Amino acid sequence: MALLALGNLLSYLDRNIIFALFEPIKRELAVTDQQLGWLGSAYAIVFSLGALLAGVLSDLWSRRAVLAGGLALWSAFTALGGAITSYLQLFTTRAVVGVGQSSYLPASQALLADYFPGRSRAQAMGVFWIGLALGGVAAVYLGGVLGSLIGWRLTLAAVGLPGLLFALLLGRLHDPAAHGGRRKRHPEARFRFTRRAAVRAATPLIVSLLLASAVFGFLALFEALPPNTDTLAFGIIAGFGAVWSAYLWVRLALRFQHLLGVGRPADLIDEMVDAAGVVLRTPTLIWLFLGGALTSAAMNTLVAWSTSYLQRELGMTLLEAGRQIGPVGLVAGTLGALTGGRLGDRLMERRSGGRVIAASLGFLIGAPVCMWMLLVNSRALFAALFFVVVFFYTWYNGPVAAVLFDVVPRGIAATVMGAYVFFIHIAGDAVALPVVGALSDRFGLRPALLSLPMVGLLGGVILLFSLFTVSRDMARIRTDSGTYRASD
Repeated sequence: MALLALGNLLSYLDRNIIFALFEPIKRELAVTDQQLGWLGSAYAIVFSLGALLAGVLSDLWSRRAVLAGGLALWSAFTALGGAITSYLQLFTTRAVVGVGQSSYLPASQALLADYFPGRSRAQAMGVFWIGLALGGVAAVYLGGVLGSLIGWRLTLAAVGLPGLLFALLLGRLHDPAAHGGRRKRHPEARFRFTRRAAVRAATPLIVSLLLASAVFGFLALFEALPPNTDTLAFGIIAGFGAVWSAYLWVRLALRFQHLLGVGRPADLIDEMVDAAGVVLRTPTLIWLFLGGALTSAAMNTLVAWSTSYLQRELGMTLLEAGRQIGPVGLVAGTLGALTGGRLGDRLMERRSGGRVIAASLGFLIGAPVCMWMLLVNSRALFAALFFVVVFFYTWYNGPVAAVLFDVVPRGIAATVMGAYVFFIHIAGDAVALPVVGALSDRFGLRPALLSLPMVGLLGGVILLFSLFTVSRDMARIRTDSGTYRASD
């Protein structure tokens, strides 16, 4: 558990370090806030897509290899970001960092669910998610201190290279599934792609990208348009095509879903079919996916822009910003992750929806405090309120992850976790980061960030809807698991 939590810390450190360095990068590369936001989206988009595939590979193959290989990849490209000479090169390195890090959450949390199958699961998940708080806020602190001392390029190298050594250690973790025969395979794969079906499902995405590129080029000819109109048009058209293609892929998968029981995949495609079927017929997962996307957008976007906010709105230097909120966030994030996990397990002893309540409460309480924090001009008061916001906003990770594993068959748990990670980031961070950047270019950073507390509050409310479904979904999983054991 400690090693997995430390790996999660490195993941969020390497992920968020770029946000702490936004201001010096903006000055050197002469980019806009929206372009800075797209650095986060480049990561989030490929991270989401990669997590979907990594979850499948974690269920079918070696989770240790998925963990170690991904960590080595993202560490190398974090360090390589310091050697870039253009915005496009930096954009590319951040995208590859997302590819590497996409492997970590599905595989590591599936391992953790095997290590802690009982009542302490949410607390164990809470310890794991301390890595998010520590890594995310440590990025703010180290970005401020190291960025001021050695520059943003060497800072990327300094935080990236240690991960190459840690990858060797993760490769030696014990994997219970490697010896327990968890991966039951049918002798013949039940799902078969035809070229016609694949082309039909991919066509909306391809057409939308071509159309978006044409519109982008056409709008770029007009200088009188508002800033970033061409980029916004590209994102809307391409995003519509991506959603349409995803819908067609789900329909294609569900057409074959009934041919074999969930939990016995024959190959990679079968595993995706199983996961799609589980999500779409488990109401609790739907509420977790929707609420998770909104809460992820609120939390991660706030962290991404916090250092820039302190420099622009409160007049701090990069070093002062890192020292101001870095230590405060480290303590608050640690306490919040532990408290949320512990509270979720304690409430779970009284009612089946206890973990859902703990996850939701963090945002129901934290969102109004976040609104207050973004309206003050006092540095000391901002730091105090930042502590409270981070404390409550980090409650949800452990309980939500535990609930997901409570309502999912063990054999495809990592795949469903990958689907969860895919959805919350593609529908959350990937949208929120450039949108906040575009709003900042137009209205200023403070008004742009003031939209985030309402997003987090809505996410907390949506999580509560799973209270009406979680008991039934947990009971069904217990029944299905007993059926599979008997048939085996």
